[in-house]
Order: sequence, then structure tokens, then C-alpha cells
Amino acid sequence: NTPSEVGQTLRGSVERARPNYFAHLEGASGTAVSNLVLSEVEAPLLESVMNYVKGNQTKASELLGLNRGTLRKKLKQYDLL
Repeated sequence: NTPSEVGQTLRGSVERARPNYFAHLEGASGTAVSNLVLSEVEAPLLESVMNYVKGNQTKASELLGLNRGTLRKKLKQYDLL
């Protein structure tokens, strides 16, 4: 798959899940919604990237465009380290 095919597939999945997702938020604030969505997407993304690079944090940080320290912080945040 090309990156655009993967992106379209992910986008399509998000669009299909969105109505049900928002129906269950029960009045959460905009900031809370943003943080919820980011955490639900970011954790599996980080896990997938770490598996792809076989645990190499330097390669993962380069692939994600993150500082290695930021990557470590996020990995700890999601109990992936």
C-alpha cells in the first residue's frame, strides 16, 4: 500500500466510526474530545511504529518526526516502554 492508500483507509475508518463515537461522548468539552481522539489514535500508531522499527527509538522518532525525548515521553504515557 502507498501512504495515500493507507491514509484513505484510516480516514474512511474514522469517518465510519465518528457518528457512534460522538453519540457516546455525553457532553464532553472540545478539549476533552480532542485529547480523547488523540490518545485513541496515537497509542496504536506508536505501538505499530515501534513494532515496524523493531523497538529502535531513533528510527521511530525519525519516522514520526518527533524528538526522541518526546517519543519516549509518549511511549511512557501509553505504557509502551
